[in-house]
Amino acid sequence: MTGIFQHSVDAKGRLFIPARLREELGESFHVTLSLEKCLSAFSSDSWAKFEDKFNTLSRDDKKRMRPLFSHAAKCDLDGQGRILLPQGLRVWAGLTRNVTVVGAGDCAQFWDSDEWAAVDEIETTPDNIAGVFRELDF
Repeated sequence: MTGIFQHSVDAKGRLFIPARLREELGESFHVTLSLEKCLSAFSSDSWAKFEDKFNTLSRDDKKRMRPLFSHAAKCDLDGQGRILLPQGLRVWAGLTRNVTVVGAGDCAQFWDSDEWAAVDEIETTPDNIAGVFRELDF
């Protein structure tokens, strides 16, 4: 998934999902905690692969992964292309009003817009981009 989109969470906790990402995520998808202070959204196919991998883990490894499942929410698009983000997830990621929706390869991420601006500024330096190209062997 690719792209950066500016949206907002409404008073009811709904977030508009851009059409380009809706095509990839599908009508129903899972949203959960991320490695950073944002949320990650996975298509049903990606989530199923994630669950399959989880089922092969040891009991201790499963315990460490528990937050990803216990805080996950299955989100369904409404007629206007919005999802209802559970309050607990919004609070955890600091999503109060302005949200930046970011395509992040195999998932979409939902960031507080101010938080995203700070991360994006660091990640888009020429040195960092050069490192990414080296890592990908471009």
